Amino acid sequence: MAISGFGRCKGEEGGMVSTVAAPPPAAPSGNLTAFIDQGSKFEGKLSFKDTVRIDGAFTGEISSENTLIVGETGEIEASIKSNTVVISGTVVGDVVAGRQIVLHKTARVEGNLKAPSMVMEQGALMNGSVEMSAGSDSGSGNLKAIKGGSQPQGSAPNKPQADGQSGGDRK
Repeated sequence: MAISGFGRCKGEEGGMVSTVAAPPPAAPSGNLTAFIDQGSKFEGKLSFKDTVRIDGAFTGEISSENTLIVGETGEIEASIKSNTVVISGTVVGDVVAGRQIVLHKTARVEGNLKAPSMVMEQGALMNGSVEMSAGSDSGSGNLKAIKGGSQPQGSAPNKPQADGQSGGDRK
């Protein structure tokens, strides 16, 4: 946990008391367990269980059970596997998320994205393919294809007939 401020002030009884400012609120998906700040450079394999924010440079592989946040100054060249990936900086490499990928307007992504849910703000740049599937099952989810314009049994056509009557069985 990072300490955002530290100081000393007088307590009620006149004695000196050390104070620590409250940390910023935790990300909704978990506690921030690591922070790679701007100007830092790392290379290798990074794996973690909670939330990690990268504002520096990272090259290699990243795997997580929770959330990866790439800050606006973050520069990642790696394959990423995480539950949730939030990108505001630059990522070069494939990203696979078990839950969601979020690309903020400052995001720059060069690689393939795969997740069941994706949010992309206007202004984000992405070069690669996007695959959205229902998760770890067969990939078909609840969608069903309707072949040749035929309709499922028991449903009426959506457009009115030429005589002004809606479709359905006439007797």
